[in-house]
Amino acid sequence: MSDGHPALEFRRVSVRIGGNLILDNLSLTVERGQTLALLGRSGSGKTTALKTINGLVLPTDGEVLVDGRPTTAWDLIQLRRAIGYVIQEVGLFPHFTVAENVGLVPRLEGWPEERIAARTQELLAQVGLNPADYEQRYPRQLSGGQRQRVGVARALAADPRFLLLDEPFGALDPIIRTELQDQFLALRDQLGKTSVFVTHDVREALRLGTHIALLDRGRLETAGTREQFLRSTGKEAQAFLASLDMGATAHRGYL
Repeated sequence: MSDGHPALEFRRVSVRIGGNLILDNLSLTVERGQTLALLGRSGSGKTTALKTINGLVLPTDGEVLVDGRPTTAWDLIQLRRAIGYVIQEVGLFPHFTVAENVGLVPRLEGWPEERIAARTQELLAQVGLNPADYEQRYPRQLSGGQRQRVGVARALAADPRFLLLDEPFGALDPIIRTELQDQFLALRDQLGKTSVFVTHDVREALRLGTHIALLDRGRLETAGTREQFLRSTGKEAQAFLASLDMGATAHRGYL
């Protein structure tokens, strides 16, 4: 499938929306198995960049390649089913049970019901929700953190090749957020998915990303490993790094 291509590649991508330049000549690659933390302030273009990967936004100029194929050459339904997508608001269907929400894409793919049920139970257990306790509940019966866990399980249900996460833990309280970050790290190490994780929180980027790309007003300032980011001398990178307590950062294993 890959033919030696990067998992994801941005080639001189620009996006204009309503006359505004949102992304400006973005070139970036994500190799297989990497978790790219796409970091930036509000309005930096990071969510727009994420949405170009699954075709929710199409480039005005340049191209985004997924498995070596431009998104414009994919059937968009097939493309989106190859990509798990997790957003902050979760987007669970309120009239579906937890099990029905998790099993949605496999059901659309025509999986047999026995396989869907087994996969749903497996994933709920992986995200820390006992299937016997949660699979027949409705989203309104869950806490925010529990809904977010269901959203992650749903994104993984059809075993997608890629995982996109748009500030999925940003609205949660700090303790739940840390728990879900731990859960994501465990799943990342277990499943080895190629992931792009949008965040405006430099600590979250350093904790979850194997690599970090920093956007500033639609342009890429720096991209590389966590260690390379910590040594970056760019103006925007320095602004983010200045927000860190570097002693605490080193203590928590970022350095």
